[in-house]
Amino acid sequence: MAVKLVDATISSFGSVFEKFKAEAPQNKVNLILFLADNDPSTKLSWCPDCVRAEPVILKKLEALPDDVAVLRAYVGDRPTWRNPQHPWRVDSRFKLTGVPTLISWENDAVKGRLEDYEAHLEPKINALVSGN
Repeated sequence: MAVKLVDATISSFGSVFEKFKAEAPQNKVNLILFLADNDPSTKLSWCPDCVRAEPVILKKLEALPDDVAVLRAYVGDRPTWRNPQHPWRVDSRFKLTGVPTLISWENDAVKGRLEDYEAHLEPKINALVSGN
């Protein structure tokens, strides 16, 4: 199985997302993983939940027998993310309230999601990916 990772920032998301959507039918599973940016001074995410969840999510996906596409969308630094008018907080497709958020994308729409408090739980990841 192959995990196809593509990264996007707030500024590049539009074009990256369009390509992601166009290629979605070629993959068994399509996911969007919203994460906090890495702190330039530490090279680690400023979000402890993201630090905990991302490796668990990627490990579970790498173990799947199917092709999986993952769009990692970085929400920005802490002040950018805290803004109530953050683009992905107000976007009617995503309505983000926390990071990390893992979204299952199918038929050009959100099919399921795991919020920040559950995105690291392996049984929940399995259920999201299997469509249950």
